[in-house]
Amino acid sequence: MTKKIVIEPITRVEGHGKVTIILNDKGNVDRARFHVTQVRGFEKFCEGRLFWEMPHITARICGICPVSHHLASAKAGDVILGVRLTPTAEKLRRLLHMAQIVQSHALHFFHLASPDLLFGFDADPAKRNIVGLITEMPEIAKKGVKLRSFGQRIIEMLGDKRVHPNAAIPGGMNRALQPEQRQEILDRIEVIIADCQFAIDLFRDYCAKNPEVVASFADFKSAYLGLIDDKGNVEYYNGKLRLKDRDGITVEDKVDPRDYLSIIEEKVEDWSYLKFPYYKKLGYPGGMYRVGPLGRLNVADGCSTPLASKEFQNFKKLSENGVVQGSLYYHYARLIEMLNAAEEIKSLTEDELICGKDVWTSSSQINEEGIGVIEAPRGTLFHHYWVDRSGKMRRANLIVATGNNNLAMNRAVYDVAREFIHDGKVTEGMLNRVEVAIRCYDPCLSCSSHALGHMPLEITIHEPDMSVRQVLRS
Repeated sequence: MTKKIVIEPITRVEGHGKVTIILNDKGNVDRARFHVTQVRGFEKFCEGRLFWEMPHITARICGICPVSHHLASAKAGDVILGVRLTPTAEKLRRLLHMAQIVQSHALHFFHLASPDLLFGFDADPAKRNIVGLITEMPEIAKKGVKLRSFGQRIIEMLGDKRVHPNAAIPGGMNRALQPEQRQEILDRIEVIIADCQFAIDLFRDYCAKNPEVVASFADFKSAYLGLIDDKGNVEYYNGKLRLKDRDGITVEDKVDPRDYLSIIEEKVEDWSYLKFPYYKKLGYPGGMYRVGPLGRLNVADGCSTPLASKEFQNFKKLSENGVVQGSLYYHYARLIEMLNAAEEIKSLTEDELICGKDVWTSSSQINEEGIGVIEAPRGTLFHHYWVDRSGKMRRANLIVATGNNNLAMNRAVYDVAREFIHDGKVTEGMLNRVEVAIRCYDPCLSCSSHALGHMPLEITIHEPDMSVRQVLRS
């Protein structure tokens, strides 16, 4: 005798998914699953295309994080051409990447996540959203808009438009940064850095007022994966892979990203279109690991910029072994990264080479395999291409950042549902907590596909015979 609760679609995330919660005959949670209901398909329909088209094709995977796919694809193309970027080209790509991190992290925290924190998990859903935030806390909302706009403006400078930019190409970049554009960035950057610090203070204030909630919400042990530089600092564009186990012990270190298949395998389940990557030495599902802001800060020894480095040390003090487990701390890590990216933008833009004209390296070589790996805002992103001698795509394998967190998101959904749903009693606030657990990870489900139309939140509660007992709509 069971009851089935369905949350469809999940709200305030990029893309579309649902949650099913199965209650036992006592009304307690028996199991819970997070389903991604979209089909990506890019791996298949890219076959037969020319590899230098891929940075522009794969950017269309998503309208929120197109830069991530654009750059990972261009890096794979660099390997196929067998070239090393010019110093200016690499700096321009890094600038583009840091702008993406600022705009994406600002979008998620201010527009999607902060209503839960500022209004409360049980607040009226009519107010618990970005419109409510604009109405009741306009100055906070404006800072989020300003941060996102700043990142998008840099993307527009380098890529001609704010979404799906035309910037990176195999071998480098297709345009230079103009001196007046550089000055525009420098004129705004100090205010942007200050707004990043404001966001960190906002979350730290929430933590101070709700210490037990933050420490216990979807708190579980897992492994963590991310890129680091030669000094062990967080690295977003280049670097080596480091993986720490559930106890904070480094089990894989300085792994060449091109050898990612030596540590990662993928599993397919029949109830979700999103694949389930896992650490192959621990098997499935025991090899669950987490990526993204929390993953990167947990595997790293520090940040490369002064203000973020100071905040990183505060973050590490949250745990005795330096590994922070609670899912709500994703927001703290995300805001530290936003500050780090803003500081990196300042450093890159102050460099005289950033306006150099030497932005592309030519090559007549075509290698038959290329792998590009970067840290997207949501986590480690892998683009792996196989081409023929003419440069035509034979096969592609993409491990999207959100996919790396698939096992962890399912674990978070189950833990939160089990904690808050008892004796068959279900409220909107309880179910919102399940969604909050997913939103911690900022999943980009639109990396699967796109959908159009009005999609309200609808929760259906079934009787033991599966007849509909109640339907809740937002």
